[in-house]
Amino acid sequence: MLDERSTGTTGSRKRSKVADALAYTFFLPPRRVQEQIVKVIRAVDDQVAALDVEAKALNDVYQAATSRLYRTAEGEEADSRFLGDVMHLDVVRTPMEAGATYHLAGVLNVGKGLVDKGEFDGADTEYSAMNILRENQVVMRKLTAWEGPITVVPSDFDGFVASSEFPTFTLTNDVAPGWMKHVCRTPRLWAEMKNRVVGTVQRRKRLNPDQLLSVAIPVPSRPEQEKVAEALDAIESEVIAIHEETARLCGVRARLLSGLLDRSIDISSAESGA
Repeated sequence: MLDERSTGTTGSRKRSKVADALAYTFFLPPRRVQEQIVKVIRAVDDQVAALDVEAKALNDVYQAATSRLYRTAEGEEADSRFLGDVMHLDVVRTPMEAGATYHLAGVLNVGKGLVDKGEFDGADTEYSAMNILRENQVVMRKLTAWEGPITVVPSDFDGFVASSEFPTFTLTNDVAPGWMKHVCRTPRLWAEMKNRVVGTVQRRKRLNPDQLLSVAIPVPSRPEQEKVAEALDAIESEVIAIHEETARLCGVRARLLSGLLDRSIDISSAESGA
């Protein structure tokens, strides 16, 4: 209700007047019912808090386990290889044609993956051609590469497009894409990328493909890569499941609170359900 009376054009800038807030009317249940509602909502909040703690603990385990990415089965650091020896620049361009629909992707910082930026018509871009992303390729953003915008293309982003600021690389057969995905999330790689960027203005610094390929990192054998990637994938899956459950509970909380306050949900049934 207050949002309908607020002024401004954007969500972060919209404001409500004090008078509107003071004039807002709502159902105020008896004190006993208020306390019951607080009890029910607190039970959900406690579950959300417990899930947050569990997710943080698993994230800490994941971060600690990433050191294994660069080690052999014996625990020794693997021999270093230039990225140019394990992948090569492999860019395929597609023309932007009016009437054709394309799906745009962006690369998130610190190896967090890709973001779906929606569909567009070929006539609605200033680019005459764009790069095609293909499954299991490495893709990076040249601009502000010191922030770690690099990842491996997952299957659900196969065929997406990005501008020429996003070069793509194909891995050699002795490098597992799943291993490289996790390598792209390590500060060790970001630091190496940062050391090679060029430019005088911080926000305009770029990393060219040949500079990325000059980075050297320890590369264990493919079986060792696949083993550690499998372990990290398992941790990642647990974290994702926890976040999904947290989101579900937050949705339940919002609906529950609204229903309890407008009396569309009976407090006794809510207590038994919590």
